[in-house]
Amino acid sequence: MTTTEERPTAAGASTGRAFPPGFVWGTATAAYQVEGAAAEDGRTPSIWDTYSHTPGKVSGGDTGDVADDHYHRFREDIAIMKRLGLASYRFSVAWPRITPQVSADSLGPVNEAGLRFYSVLVDELLAAGIEPAVTLYHWDLPQALEDAGGWTSRATAERFAEYAEVVAGALGDRVRTFITLNEPWCSAYLGYASGVHAPGRTEPAAALAAVHHLNLAHGLGAAAVRRAAPTARVALTLNLAWVRTEGTADADHDAVRRVDGLQNRVFLDPVLRGSYPADVLADTAAVSDWSFVHEGDLQLIHQPLDVLGVNYYSPTVVRAWDGSGPRAEADGHGASTHSPWVGSHHLIEFPELPGHRTAMGWSVDARGMTELLLRVHRENPGLELVVTENGAAYEDVVVAGQVHDLERTGYLRDHLAAVLDAVEAGAPVTGYYLWSFLDNFEWGYGFSKRFGIVHVDYATQQRTVKDSALWYAGVVAGNALPAPTA
Repeated sequence: MTTTEERPTAAGASTGRAFPPGFVWGTATAAYQVEGAAAEDGRTPSIWDTYSHTPGKVSGGDTGDVADDHYHRFREDIAIMKRLGLASYRFSVAWPRITPQVSADSLGPVNEAGLRFYSVLVDELLAAGIEPAVTLYHWDLPQALEDAGGWTSRATAERFAEYAEVVAGALGDRVRTFITLNEPWCSAYLGYASGVHAPGRTEPAAALAAVHHLNLAHGLGAAAVRRAAPTARVALTLNLAWVRTEGTADADHDAVRRVDGLQNRVFLDPVLRGSYPADVLADTAAVSDWSFVHEGDLQLIHQPLDVLGVNYYSPTVVRAWDGSGPRAEADGHGASTHSPWVGSHHLIEFPELPGHRTAMGWSVDARGMTELLLRVHRENPGLELVVTENGAAYEDVVVAGQVHDLERTGYLRDHLAAVLDAVEAGAPVTGYYLWSFLDNFEWGYGFSKRFGIVHVDYATQQRTVKDSALWYAGVVAGNALPAPTA
């Protein structure tokens, strides 16, 4: 029996700052991080299977072979969500479960066992009163497609659209929101430039090609979802950066421009405006001529967007590097000898900030949440926004069947207040998904970092609800931040 059944959730929040009526409260996971069952029911390897099984790539030699065993334990997990009062669960579909024989030339046959798992998951969520929100791509590219070029290849975007149409056709009668991609910045730059994520390549020009083909995949995928599920909403999730500098020189402000271009505008502009930022093309001209952009591509990418998902964890502070002394690389993205900042790495650095940091080493500053939401709102009035990820890793310990994670609760309190600040200033934010529901396989960090509001003992798979989950349940019940205590 889990401690969730032994410890009731919070009954409700005391009267404090209220969120708008109908605000959606949820939590999130990703397939490779939680599912396990890596070789069951026809699933074939993804790039993360290959990467995690490569010695030296993942801390502790961990893999997602079993992870949280969510594939077999999802009913138990849904029961915990229901007891916490959550209204929505954002999960991702593992592409290698759906079309395990995909190739660059063909999607291959649909694996009905893979589709059945997600269909049952959706039905169980709905029966529990929890709305499913489906992410179609959360980094687990089929290895066969990577072998054929991965996101550097246009064919991958084309196969993605076909896959998206299959999933939306199977689930769209019950799923209201499909998110095409999660954090394409990470897929492109960490996967193909710095190499700290799968597939582990360190080719700057390839990273730029991946940027474009991920954008193209979103556009083609959005159209495919609408064909298969005309009443569904189409969303895109970006890990936008609140980029700032404490420097005063023109070069410091130019460093902000460069990072903003590579992280934010190179994704926002083609999707929302149908163009690439001219300054980003100029900044990267020595790396690539962008000849992979074909005539008509930007029109394909510039599809109507129903919802923009914003992921925010930490601020991004940058300054110009003068070329003397070692470069400060505390940018929170697994700095290595290879940089994700294609075309600008030799001009910028990321100074380490004073103050509180999470177990990931990420600086904490909730103001970035407000600033990002308001910026997107100012630049795109009327676009619905949802916080699709926000949370923190800390060194959690189970003591007498409980996890007293005060730091995480404080982090959540400050960041939810920042969301509410944006709402009160006019940003149309309609929901919040806490990352993450479970402790899980944290990519290159393996099982060494815990983001969950539910603790997982990886040896026994026992779930233990943390204090932060009980606090969050109170916020959800009251649709408000609790009033400050004296």
